[in-house]
Amino acid sequence: METNDKYSKIVTDETLRETIYHGNEEYPFQYYEEDIWQFDFHCVDWHWHSEVEFVFVEKGTAQFLVGGKEYVLTSGMGIFINTKVIHRFEASESVIIPNIVFLPDLLSSKESIIYRKYILPILNSNIDCLVLAPSVNWQNNILNLLLSVFSAQKIKKSREIKTVELLLKLWTVLYENVEVTEDCSVSEISARTTAQLQIMMQYIHKNYVKHISLDDIAKTVSISKSSALNIFNKYLNTSPINYLVNYRLKRAAKLLTNTDNSICLIAQDTGFENVGYFCRKFKDLFQLTPSEYRKKGNLPYSNV
Repeated sequence: METNDKYSKIVTDETLRETIYHGNEEYPFQYYEEDIWQFDFHCVDWHWHSEVEFVFVEKGTAQFLVGGKEYVLTSGMGIFINTKVIHRFEASESVIIPNIVFLPDLLSSKESIIYRKYILPILNSNIDCLVLAPSVNWQNNILNLLLSVFSAQKIKKSREIKTVELLLKLWTVLYENVEVTEDCSVSEISARTTAQLQIMMQYIHKNYVKHISLDDIAKTVSISKSSALNIFNKYLNTSPINYLVNYRLKRAAKLLTNTDNSICLIAQDTGFENVGYFCRKFKDLFQLTPSEYRKKGNLPYSNV
């Protein structure tokens, strides 16, 4: 079992793909028992992975931003997140979220009829995620099976085979109750849009110290400024420029923690031309001035 007793970080590459491997090649499954409040800035920041994910809210209330939508989940609820879907979890207090992350081919070989008939249709569907509520009978069945999967991690002798047995039961309930729409055109559009978002974000990450305009960001993927705005708003609930500013501020927070550079120099080094503006925006994001943040010393900074 993986537990977090310190501030945690989501480590990603420049496309926001999570770089950690969940489990191993022989057994691509991992159970985590986490508290969103212990992550940098009290959020599990934007990332995606090839594995599917099931999350259970054991305690508290959290905001789950998945794909282009936001969901508020309370204690006793859960969520399924499909493969390669970008997501972020936020909390304003301690929120305990035991969760599992695994590659779908753990359940069956990709060459098998089971994979082709029952697993692939969900992976290729238009389902980014599915909120699981205990008030819905079949969803409650999934939640109970999920809790059984968690409990199975305490078994030593037959943990792996018991886990796969429960996951197959869970997946069967999911398959039998969701309306799977295999629309290739929708899938292709979603994949293209996600790729465009990742390329624009990568451009921001590489060039944040320079002067960047909305037009510059949009040109990286040859789309209009309004299209760039729509993509960022849909998937990240913010504008490209707001994302740029917040990225600069998080880089500045890291420099405040790790260097003795002056606040003025840090502002310049992270793309801010006006120190006063930098200080105002910094306080808006962190509820502390740069000086106060530096004095705290032990605050987490984003791994960006």
